[in-house]
Amino acid sequence: QVQLVESGGGLVQPGGSLRLSCAASGSIISIYNMGWYRQAPGKQRELVAIITSDGITNYAESVKGRFTVSRDNAKRTVDLQMNSLKPEDTAVYYCNAVMRTLSAPYATTYWGKGTLVTVAS
Repeated sequence: QVQLVESGGGLVQPGGSLRLSCAASGSIISIYNMGWYRQAPGKQRELVAIITSDGITNYAESVKGRFTVSRDNAKRTVDLQMNSLKPEDTAVYYCNAVMRTLSAPYATTYWGKGTLVTVAS
């Protein structure tokens, strides 16, 4: 079974840093874009950052200069380094990947279960 598993969430003070990691596993043929979305209480899920298989990145305006997305194609992982965190960054962060798998051999979007990031003093 194909899955994305996140780790690294938690409680951090404003101005602090956290690093989220996500690992893809299962019968994967290929991985295209990988990235992170977040959903704050009472708000819609929004893009945080994505990275293509060639390493091209795209960020939400609200996190530019503070967050960095990276991936390891060999390990099938994507990380999100979050610096200078603000209370408004508090949300559940979801890993996202577009993949071809043995059970779905066409580009399909997969989601992790999410990890909570809380920024508070």
